[in-house]
Amino acid sequence: MKRKHWLKLGVGVAAFVPAGVIAFRFLTNRLGANPIATAMNQLGLWTLILLLATLACTPLKLVLGWNWPLQVRRLLGLCAFAYVCMHFLVYLVLDQFFAWDEIWKDIAKRKFITVGFAAFLLLIPLAITSTKGMVKRLGFARWKRLHRLVYVAATLGIIHFMWRVKVVGREQLVYAGVLLVLLGVRVVFAFRERRPRSA
Repeated sequence: MKRKHWLKLGVGVAAFVPAGVIAFRFLTNRLGANPIATAMNQLGLWTLILLLATLACTPLKLVLGWNWPLQVRRLLGLCAFAYVCMHFLVYLVLDQFFAWDEIWKDIAKRKFITVGFAAFLLLIPLAITSTKGMVKRLGFARWKRLHRLVYVAATLGIIHFMWRVKVVGREQLVYAGVLLVLLGVRVVFAFRERRPRSA
């Protein structure tokens, strides 16, 4: 039990180190010529990293037989949600300063913001229903179906990341490739589980 506690504590602390560094660099004017955009982009990138780390937990169990990633999967998902909230708040407060008309125009007209906002909305019910109490209330089967939306949210996050830049580079392709690999592992193992049943 202590080992699990320290594992979660270590992962939780490590997950928020980048946010602390970004905040420190922002407050000390070390984020370049456009600190608001840089902070927003870096928080968005760490959202994607933590989201992919969350999705990697089950494939690591399936492929390598590691159980410990499953112990921190929910924590990683909540950390990813915390980062996407910070990403959105920087946009809402510092970039747009609560200019709701301009924000809705951005969401409606700028496609990379549209898909990013859609990903954010999808992550909200997943965060709300992440507790054990909600699993019992929904029933495991319904809860599991709901939480498959995380793959949709991650896909939209990748699209948001790719459409944000004028030219898709190696970094964007690497993250897209990681997501495809994780999805591929889940599909392969799901197919293997169904074959004996159908046989």
